Amino acid sequence: MNNSVTNTGRLLGAGLRALLVLTVVCGVIYPLAVTGVAQALFHGKANGSEIRSEGKVVGSSLIGQRYDVPLKKGQETAEPDLKWFQPRPSNGLGTNSVNTQYKLILSGATNLSGDNKDLIAQVEAAQKAVIKDNSTATYKVKKSDVPADAVTSSGSGLDPDISPDYADLQVHRIAEKNHLSVAQVRKLVDEHTDGRIAGFMGEPRVNVLELNIALKGLVAKS
Repeated sequence: MNNSVTNTGRLLGAGLRALLVLTVVCGVIYPLAVTGVAQALFHGKANGSEIRSEGKVVGSSLIGQRYDVPLKKGQETAEPDLKWFQPRPSNGLGTNSVNTQYKLILSGATNLSGDNKDLIAQVEAAQKAVIKDNSTATYKVKKSDVPADAVTSSGSGLDPDISPDYADLQVHRIAEKNHLSVAQVRKLVDEHTDGRIAGFMGEPRVNVLELNIALKGLVAKS
């Protein structure tokens, strides 16, 4: 009987010591070590790839956002502020599995098939809006000018980038709304266009937030 109690006590003691050691190693030392390495070697990425403007965090380079005119009293749907470059649509999974425009609880695609009536209606509506919003007195957008990313959402619904073609499509509107020359705005787009990763992976892209921050600076100087 005594031996049984003693053995049980030893097993409990060994289990508690193992629990304590593993808690310290896995719950304290390992997280601190990983955090320290991440902060030392990948500081920006470890902190959410934050983008700052005028000393304030204005977003992340990994997550898109909208640029809308403030809602008026009684208005339910926000309208895009056309003085800024606009992102691609954000038809992802939201509170009711509908488009919540970059205010998503879950990231993800709509999972609608190519022949789905709702998806077709969304694309057609987006295409008409892109043509209308980006046509100016001197520049008329044709249906064939509208790139795919201007009317479709990404797989995550949170893509922060647009294609150079979509950015270029917005150049004339941006120039007109901000009283800049087309050449100035196009140069800005070129400066903020990133090529393929390692020269062959992915597609050229433009980060909309970074581009709009640069646009703000250009407008302030002009």
